[in-house]
Amino acid sequence: MELNERTSKHNYYSFLWHAVFLALASNFMDVDTIIPAMMLDAGGTPVQLGMLTAIMLGGGRIAQLFFAPFLQNKHLKKRYLLSGINGRMLALAGMSVLFFLSSRASSSLTILVIFCLISLFTLGGAFANINYVDILGKSILKDKRKSFFSLKHVISNVFVLVSAFFARKVLQVYSYPDNYAMLFLLAAVLLGIASFGFWRIKEIPVKSIRIDGVAKFVRIIAKEFRDNKKLRNYLFIINTQGIAITLMPFLILYAKQTYNVESHDIGNYLLLKVIGGILTGSTLYYFSGQIRYHYMMYVTSSISIIIPLIMIIAPGKVLFPYFFMIGGIIFTIYSISMNGILLEVTTNENRALYTGLSGAGGILPVMFPFLGGWIISQFSFRLFFVIFAVIILSSLYFIQRINCQK
Repeated sequence: MELNERTSKHNYYSFLWHAVFLALASNFMDVDTIIPAMMLDAGGTPVQLGMLTAIMLGGGRIAQLFFAPFLQNKHLKKRYLLSGINGRMLALAGMSVLFFLSSRASSSLTILVIFCLISLFTLGGAFANINYVDILGKSILKDKRKSFFSLKHVISNVFVLVSAFFARKVLQVYSYPDNYAMLFLLAAVLLGIASFGFWRIKEIPVKSIRIDGVAKFVRIIAKEFRDNKKLRNYLFIINTQGIAITLMPFLILYAKQTYNVESHDIGNYLLLKVIGGILTGSTLYYFSGQIRYHYMMYVTSSISIIIPLIMIIAPGKVLFPYFFMIGGIIFTIYSISMNGILLEVTTNENRALYTGLSGAGGILPVMFPFLGGWIISQFSFRLFFVIFAVIILSSLYFIQRINCQK
């Protein structure tokens, strides 16, 4: 079956269905605000927060390398996509039950179960993401992709804004641990509704590079890394600019230690992050035919340096909440540009493999939260922000070298 205009349009709206309900669910399980605050309220330390952040934002990347060879050999991936989504739903439901019953368990046991369930949540997302990128790449016509990513962010962020108010209300009305129990329950239900969009997808089967055994997998990786300059620079960008999306959990830690923020403050931070994402996604959608991914990456790195510089030079409570708005801008631009570049440097035959490589290639975003939690606990936030800024600054060199044409 060949991809045509009609099938592409059908799949376009199926992916948007998923995006809408995922957006409604996202604030109830937000990895930048809700989950870090939950970990700290449960009694977690800075080092444990760093470990959890590494699992959420980096652990899935490593897992993708192990999933990629298996999924690369599958011509049809929709059922594997749904399997990953179901794993995430199960983890969220488990988190809800955990907090409903947490008053009967010790703090150490609660934290242990949190690590287990978040690991399941992350692995399910990593498994689903390879299939999502592969199916998206072969199910929507190439000239519709950039508009899809931009429109997805616009529509998603509108519904994210709606859910942000609900999440903020839950945090205000309920106290710990019932607030997190309700948030994760709502997230699990909405994620289930979002998965209906994937059931409707008309997947296009394509031939792909077959991987038989570990030895061949290693040879393919070595060859691709040696021959594809864009892939190499893409991986270097992930390892430098990629740490930008690990910053906000540490800002939550800073706020709790320095300003003694409460649940309603976390809700306000979440709302500001969403507003930043909406404004950015709308702007990028309007100019989607004119802005190159190349320039979007420059903007991401430039803005990412603003937060640590202010925190080093003149930190203050008045400006602090607006860092989460900047964080929403950073996350939106980074997500659109990284997804778009990945589709540009891949083909239908190797997309699952490259997705696995791009995930596992991001070693620094995996290690940086571990390092960050240790630096903060042993030294200071100031040193953490200095190291963060230096790494982000180095990404500019690799952005210049990738030179994407789209």
